[in-house]
Amino acid sequence: MSSSIEKKTRAKQAAGAAAAPEGTRRLAREDREQLIVQKAIKYFATYGFGASTRDLAKEIGVSQPLLYRYFPNKEALADRVFQEVYLSRWNPDWEDILRDRARPLADRLLEFYQQYGRVILKSDWIRIFIFAGLTREGINNRYLARLRERIFDVILAELRRQYKIADPTPQQYEDEIEFIWGLHAAIFYVGVRKWVYGLQVPKDLDRLIDQHVHAFLDSAPAVLKRIRKA
Repeated sequence: MSSSIEKKTRAKQAAGAAAAPEGTRRLAREDREQLIVQKAIKYFATYGFGASTRDLAKEIGVSQPLLYRYFPNKEALADRVFQEVYLSRWNPDWEDILRDRARPLADRLLEFYQQYGRVILKSDWIRIFIFAGLTREGINNRYLARLRERIFDVILAELRRQYKIADPTPQQYEDEIEFIWGLHAAIFYVGVRKWVYGLQVPKDLDRLIDQHVHAFLDSAPAVLKRIRKA
């Protein structure tokens, strides 16, 4: 009797395992992987990229062999963190906002930079970007190339149209890029002041960004014309 019950129990267990949807097991793996990534984000934002995989696994709370099941090396994990923190938070609508000529340029720039500020002015975004720039040569290049092509170039094209400025020579274009870096860096530096230097920053970031954007636009016509004469 006991043997018969055990056989039925094992049969039910086997049937249950066979009936479990494949997606359930994959989802569990994805959940574990995402947990590793989130803990790695916190670790890299706090300590940078200098830890060994053994130390990293210990901090995350998994064994080193388990970590390797998901990421074959630290570089793969760092790349995934970079995608999670930077590329996945990129909003493709930003380009459309900047190109919408039915709206005043000031309104477009303000909306973009206020949205962008809410994305980048976070502890993990700022600190990992700084650590990556210092210790992982080239890892930021993908993001900066995207920023230049999809944001800076669009803004510069809209500025030239707004102020009836001729297309630039290669040197004039590089001067324009430096000009727009001034606006962009001013907003980025708010995060550096807060999460790298530990300084107080204004609580109303939208108001601060409004000031930076309008100061930029007030000077833009004169700066672009001066660049053409240089």
